[in-house]
Amino acid sequence: MTNVTNTKLNPIEFPKPTMISVNGIELEVFEAGKQNIGKPIVLCHGFPEHAFSWRHQIPALAKAGYHVIVPNQRGYGNSSCPTKITDYDINHLTGDLVALLDHYGYEDATFVGHDWGANVVWGLSLLHPKRVNKVINLALPYQERGEKPWIEFMEAIFGEDFYFVHFNKQPGVADAILHKNTSQFLRNLFRKNVPLAPPEPGMLMINLAKADKPLGEAIINENELAFFASAFKSSGFTGSINWYRNLDRNWHLLADVNPIIQQPTLMIYGNRDMIPKFEKLPEFVPNVDVISLDCGHWIQQELPEETNQTILKWLAQHN
Repeated sequence: MTNVTNTKLNPIEFPKPTMISVNGIELEVFEAGKQNIGKPIVLCHGFPEHAFSWRHQIPALAKAGYHVIVPNQRGYGNSSCPTKITDYDINHLTGDLVALLDHYGYEDATFVGHDWGANVVWGLSLLHPKRVNKVINLALPYQERGEKPWIEFMEAIFGEDFYFVHFNKQPGVADAILHKNTSQFLRNLFRKNVPLAPPEPGMLMINLAKADKPLGEAIINENELAFFASAFKSSGFTGSINWYRNLDRNWHLLADVNPIIQQPTLMIYGNRDMIPKFEKLPEFVPNVDVISLDCGHWIQQELPEETNQTILKWLAQHN
């Protein structure tokens, strides 16, 4: 176990990684509670994060009797970073998780996702419903498949400077700027109440990378920042940004898929998050319970103890 000093929980024992070959790539996977065979729970990080973003949840879930499996998904950490953009579509991302279950010999598992990780878990539940027994998603609700592909839809509403659109329209630009300013970008991003939608003209992610003044109260300390920054300085940002570059492709891939998710589901929102709540969520996820916590977007890092209590209470009710 690797010790990481933290002001809230000191010290944190973060598992050492194992490289696992799945689905034609290698994933860097962190595990805890290996003795809890038969109760797998898979934690899926978002952008621009890392398995380390679940550092507060891993020991709590293992102590509660779960086999905790936390991959750095493709494009992150020391996991494979394929060069082909389409290798990051929803078929590949969910295929990695299915192959990970096969590696451990599990028919299904509970999947927990935050941000982009939540999007992957929603997709996994649609494409491979038999492999998912319960869903817990944070921050990003189910994304309804409307009449227009998602990037086209966002550009019409938010314009070409919206970072989803910018990533697609100007490939390589944000990648290079974020890589050049990795520590500053992450320091500015992991703060309370930093909006994830641009309040004024300008490409949000690039603005965060260039901002030289704090934009809100930090939710990670310098030691934790160094951990994240080291990972992204090694991997770069292109692999993770390529997830965005497949959004319209994903829209097409999901065209003929049943859009209803039947598994018991917990949706956790941050009341101060700029991502809006999805009022039609029960239409697409009829077995959903919705909880809101008083925090921003980085829910499990900003309110780790409250997040743990919420997840564990819900899991106990749905065993």
